[in-house]
Amino acid sequence: MQFGQYPAPRHTIAHLSDTHLYAGDRRIFGKVDPTPGFERALDRLRGMTVPPQAIVFTGDLADLGERDAYVRLRKQVEPVAADLGAEIIWVMGNHDEREVYSEVLFGEASDAPQDRVYDIHGLRLISLDTTVPGWHHGDITQAQLDWLSEELAEPAPHGTLLAMHHPPIPLPLNEASVIIELDGQDRLAPVLEGTDVRAVLAGHLHYSTSTTFAGIPVSVASASCYTAAPATLDRYSASVDGHQAISLVHLYDEGAGGVPGAPVVHTTVPIGEAPEVAGFPSSVLAKLGPMTPAERRDLFSRKGKAARALRRQLRD
Repeated sequence: MQFGQYPAPRHTIAHLSDTHLYAGDRRIFGKVDPTPGFERALDRLRGMTVPPQAIVFTGDLADLGERDAYVRLRKQVEPVAADLGAEIIWVMGNHDEREVYSEVLFGEASDAPQDRVYDIHGLRLISLDTTVPGWHHGDITQAQLDWLSEELAEPAPHGTLLAMHHPPIPLPLNEASVIIELDGQDRLAPVLEGTDVRAVLAGHLHYSTSTTFAGIPVSVASASCYTAAPATLDRYSASVDGHQAISLVHLYDEGAGGVPGAPVVHTTVPIGEAPEVAGFPSSVLAKLGPMTPAERRDLFSRKGKAARALRRQLRD
């Protein structure tokens, strides 16, 4: 049922980042257990009305790059993805170790950059490895840029998403992360400019933010383990056990809703528990479906006591 101006999106992508799992029961900073946030993130995916076609993890999958952490990751994610009918897209992060990462997740140990291309029902998704072995900052080699340019030379039917760990963005509220940002952004920009890349997905920062890069939207997903507090007055940096979130990406066809362009909607979805203070049960759809657009507008848009009373009846 289409209630508004826009039809359903062509593609739905779940974007998770920075799970920082361990092989055992360790805690990050000796305080934060990454497991509960990771499990809540997967529960959010299970509860989606429209399941994602792909689940993208933009790096830092394992905090110490342990083999058993990747085994644990696959064991928990693969059944969820199978139930949803979603493809899993892994992306290297600075806490990951290439040889172990590639051996467990792809069946072949390699110390080469972990760059891959996927076809999600006509949407091309490129996983780009921005890691520098032995370091936490990011960079992209000239060989990778040449490969990326060649891949993007021919447009995909529904365009391209570029998934990477280190985001190509300014960091006005997080000076600590500037030290370990992505180098060579000036070399990446001309490779992406004018291509069919519709959005860049990234992680690394442990908080949600967005911008444009070479005219392309960039969406940074928060972390499921712990988050950064970027607007702190008396701290150079601060990490907190709270505000964890995942992101959803919805991609629409050209001209959706009669509007020029092909919208890409990025939504931050908190995974913490919070009490509901108002809402409607899903059963309300059965009542709204037979109504005309004018009747639905009258019910939900009109002000006044009579309209409020009718809306209260829908909650019962």
